[in-house]
Amino acid sequence: MKNIIVQCLFCGSIAIGFWTVLLAYFHYNQENRQLKTTHEPPRARSLEENVYRQNHVSEKTPKRNIINDKIDFSDPEFYKGFVQYGLNVVISRRLGIQREVPDSRDKICRQKHYPFNLPTASIIICFYNEEFNTLMRTVSSVMNLTPNHFLEEIILVDDMSDIDDLKEKLDYQLELFREKIKLIRNKKREGLIRSRMIGASRASGDILVFLDSHCEVNRVWLEPLLDAIAKNHKMVVCPLIDAIDDITLNYTASPLVRGAFDWNLIFRWDNVFSYELDGPEGQSKPIRSPAMAGGIFAIDRHYFNELGQYDKEMDLWGGENVELSLRIWMCGGQLFIIPCSRVGHISKIQNFNNAALKKALSWNLLRVVHTWLDEYKDNFFLQRPSLKYVSYGNITERVELRKRLGCKSFQWYLDNIFPELEPFIRTDEKEWNHFH
Repeated sequence: MKNIIVQCLFCGSIAIGFWTVLLAYFHYNQENRQLKTTHEPPRARSLEENVYRQNHVSEKTPKRNIINDKIDFSDPEFYKGFVQYGLNVVISRRLGIQREVPDSRDKICRQKHYPFNLPTASIIICFYNEEFNTLMRTVSSVMNLTPNHFLEEIILVDDMSDIDDLKEKLDYQLELFREKIKLIRNKKREGLIRSRMIGASRASGDILVFLDSHCEVNRVWLEPLLDAIAKNHKMVVCPLIDAIDDITLNYTASPLVRGAFDWNLIFRWDNVFSYELDGPEGQSKPIRSPAMAGGIFAIDRHYFNELGQYDKEMDLWGGENVELSLRIWMCGGQLFIIPCSRVGHISKIQNFNNAALKKALSWNLLRVVHTWLDEYKDNFFLQRPSLKYVSYGNITERVELRKRLGCKSFQWYLDNIFPELEPFIRTDEKEWNHFH
């Protein structure tokens, strides 16, 4: 009897320990994500708080998206879904395929009006083993909140998903929107970058709008993007990306931020300087951004082709956003965040210990370094010395593209677009060319 009691106590302590560790894991990742994605110095905090209050403290703010039920971390379905999809599947299924989210736009944006005659848009959404309801909320939000005369089509690109929900069940559900949706199923795994190029090659709209498969667009989200590009076809624009929590799936307004990166070439959010918001436009003023997050942006279809699309030799995912950002700025374009366009996004935790993803990211970043960083490339290798002599394939085509487009130097980019990125090392260009 004594042995049985001891065994029960032992098993119980293991179970308690397991769930304690799991709870700590999610708590740590939530805090860690906040630290990673909020790189604002203390002087920017009051600005963030003001933006949050303006967008959320309102009697008109819908509350239907808030999940008040306590999260049951002991539910095996919660743990299994998180491992498989990177989000809370229990709540996602409860929400279903569509919901209403809070209008997170600034009050100035809500007073803006846009021309009826704007370019048409092809919305390209690539997915691989996405959770069914999450994918459908992305699609239904676009269908419900986009004026029909602007929406040329939604192009879904399935990158060889092997989940049953994304087969016949998805086909059946998409019948509701069939006249507006094209579903492309890749015959082999291509990765996000080449899948987007496949989607773009089938598009017929004037503007390409790329969305991740775990987004929910907000009210009047598309018109500000189309209007900006209509005024300048070499302007590439991103919405302000609101946060959808991966555990609660609550939708939270983002403060005004711009895109940046460090010498690891890893994207991060950065503060917006207060002087950039001066003038009558205030919080609605387009924000010049050194880089884009890459998951959500709009670009003129012909300009996308003229600019060289993506580097098709890049693998899977990662680095393509920095490469495209540099190419836009250095080759005569402009990159802006449009605060009056809001799109919610679930930031899933990436498993950078995955061997295939790790290898692809290193490969992709090396191609960026050797094509675009000129004499500043040693700043990258100071951070990643193990990659200095790693292969990155043939970049001749991308170097020729840079010459053909008449692109400026990385020195110009640092001087004019991102002076805050201070180099550790600057090798003299003549000396660099002599030794390399």
